Amino acid sequence: MSVSTSQLPGFRTMTLEQRLRCLAETLGREPGDFATALANAGLEEATANAMVENAIGVLGLPFGVALNFQVNGRDVLVPMATEEPSVIAAASHAAKRTRAGGGFEASVDRSIMAAQIEVHDVSEPEEALGRLREAQAELLGRANEVAKGLVERGGGATELEFRALGDGFLVVHVLVDCCDAMGANLLNGIAEALGPRVAELAGGTLGLRILSNYCDRRCVRVRARVPFEALGCSRAAGDVAAHGVASASRFAELDVYRAVTHNKGVMNGVDAVALATGNDTRAIEAAAHAYAARSGVYKPLATWRLAGGELVGELEMPLSVGVVGGALRAHRGARLALELIGTRSAGELAMVMGAAGLATNLAALRALSTEGIQRGHMSLHHRASTGRITP
Repeated sequence: MSVSTSQLPGFRTMTLEQRLRCLAETLGREPGDFATALANAGLEEATANAMVENAIGVLGLPFGVALNFQVNGRDVLVPMATEEPSVIAAASHAAKRTRAGGGFEASVDRSIMAAQIEVHDVSEPEEALGRLREAQAELLGRANEVAKGLVERGGGATELEFRALGDGFLVVHVLVDCCDAMGANLLNGIAEALGPRVAELAGGTLGLRILSNYCDRRCVRVRARVPFEALGCSRAAGDVAAHGVASASRFAELDVYRAVTHNKGVMNGVDAVALATGNDTRAIEAAAHAYAARSGVYKPLATWRLAGGELVGELEMPLSVGVVGGALRAHRGARLALELIGTRSAGELAMVMGAAGLATNLAALRALSTEGIQRGHMSLHHRASTGRITP
């Protein structure tokens, strides 16, 4: 499913029923399809009871659509699930401003994840590493026996890494191309299957066998160019707003206290799309913050620079997402979210998610450097807390 435009004038002022009808018309669907998918927050209580232990019901979150996104030349409706007022509006406004510079340009790595096999009590680690390296072909073959279905789809185990950690610990990484899956269950299965043989070769005691959520080989990169004139408003001229955003970005590079909040602004967009599409927000957050600190100093995931008459933003972060398996099998709302985006590949989803993160970051920095974050943000908080919500 794809849309011809992500610009839907008047969408904000419509009633809920009118918005569903508008989306259905845009996507060539029946309005009742959306209502059915979103009934009971997209998840039946019986299904929820089967998904988690001690279930007592289903807890809903507001589910909205960010507009105006253009990613690699394609218009995209961006589903977001979030409890925080202003995130969806901010993303939509920022995306509209980026269109003046051609929208978001994005690229993504292959879906490479690491299954970790840890062995301890290794008395001669260098000799152990040598034996493991000699057995690479055997170990890769065993891994791909476990992942036969993935190999048939063009993925599978591609490489092994070996590291001695000290104190008699060593670890083997089985690097796996997970294709369109997040990959957790598959990686854990590979680690479990190879563990005993790895410990035998290493001459130590088998320890943990589990994936690593630090997916630093599975990164997304997003870039946006915004002409100064597209940043202006009644409270600040475009060049003033651009200089303010660039200065705020530099502040985040120099101060960890600011960098954490700067990256929270990125994750406002990323997490909202992840929640809407049934992906693992905890894994995504953990990897993002580890990546931000990979140099030994915590840094911003997104930066903004002045280039001639444009403000140029760049984001790079690890992003492990899936469009098959997991909650998607059970959650109608998550399946609808993927339909709204119009993607069937994990890579495309990651690029849209990254664009959402760069958009919410831009919106936050622009607000901070021009009007202050409270003006629009807190008015929406007040609207929600008092129940006076305009349809």
